[in-house]
Amino acid sequence: MSKLKVLAIASSGGHWTQLMRLIPAFKEHHIIYVTTNNGYRKQVNGSEFYPVSDATRWQKLKLIKMGFEVGKIVLNKKPDVVVSTGAAPGLMAIIWAWLMGKQSVWIDSIANVDRISMSGRIAKKFCTFHLTQWEHLADNKSTLFKGTVIK
Repeated sequence: MSKLKVLAIASSGGHWTQLMRLIPAFKEHHIIYVTTNNGYRKQVNGSEFYPVSDATRWQKLKLIKMGFEVGKIVLNKKPDVVVSTGAAPGLMAIIWAWLMGKQSVWIDSIANVDRISMSGRIAKKFCTFHLTQWEHLADNKSTLFKGTVIK
């Protein structure tokens, strides 16, 4: 199998922690890390790393700015696949990947026990694989359950 370029992207906090738990699955590939906390750079041991602005759905202008920052990274780095555990930066990357015809995987946060997150519901329309970490939230058609990242 040839080496893939994987863009791994998540918001800081729990989303980032869950993303870091997935990284061993991509150890044979080139990983590009993107998050909202520049302090996480030291966690990825000199790997390619890009910080983007942090924004929520209530901060429309910052969200647009972040969307363009993520888009610039996706367009410049041309990943083969985008993998995200969530929130706004991951959603932006999923949409940019879709626009470029690239593969993408959304893994909804384990914190979303009652329903798929708002970002996850939007990402479902654009991603190649849509996963939940709660079996009862999977419909086994467009949203799949394959286990949890954090036990």
